[in-house]
Amino acid sequence: MTSEFQTLKEGLASLDLKVPETLLEKFIGYLTLLERWNATINLTAIRDRQRMVPLHILDSLTVIPWLTGRKNLLDVGTGAGLPGIPIALILPQLRVTLLESNQKKVAFLRQCKLELNLNNVSIVGERVEQWTPELPYDTIISRAFSDLPEYVLSTRHLLEEGGELLAMKGTIPYDEINRLPADVVTKITPLHIPGLTAERHLIQISTLI
Repeated sequence: MTSEFQTLKEGLASLDLKVPETLLEKFIGYLTLLERWNATINLTAIRDRQRMVPLHILDSLTVIPWLTGRKNLLDVGTGAGLPGIPIALILPQLRVTLLESNQKKVAFLRQCKLELNLNNVSIVGERVEQWTPELPYDTIISRAFSDLPEYVLSTRHLLEEGGELLAMKGTIPYDEINRLPADVVTKITPLHIPGLTAERHLIQISTLI
């Protein structure tokens, strides 16, 4: 058993996520793809597979409790597929769309979809401001995509009525929150990532009714 396999297994257990061995192998397969493609295109500054487990995979999966009952999730500015690919692996019933404008990263995402058999994942190679889906989303998520006011402004046309924006942040971005439109409300929840001591927070953003 590799060290990253053990770290992943223990981290998932710490997050109360019970997964079969076959799914653990898919996560390791994703790390392998990430490492291989990262040698030629800039997907992540993290080069060490062992560090990728908490910083990318476990970090992405801390939001799973907030996705219960959701039907369709849009991951804006997904980059290397974070947090969308780990979420899609854990929640195969959730329809996940990965939105990324960088075409080299889009090629990587398509390879991940193919090799990991991500049947619940769709990939869109467009800019968020210029793309209009057939149907809006009940949940939109981002991980270090942009500041919160820009995030709200650029995604509002993609969110269904009563839907929610989720922003994964480090320290609480009080300045960004203070610059949000007056018709939205926010809720801030600290996140604990197994194996990390750095601050992480989830910002929930919804429109006032």
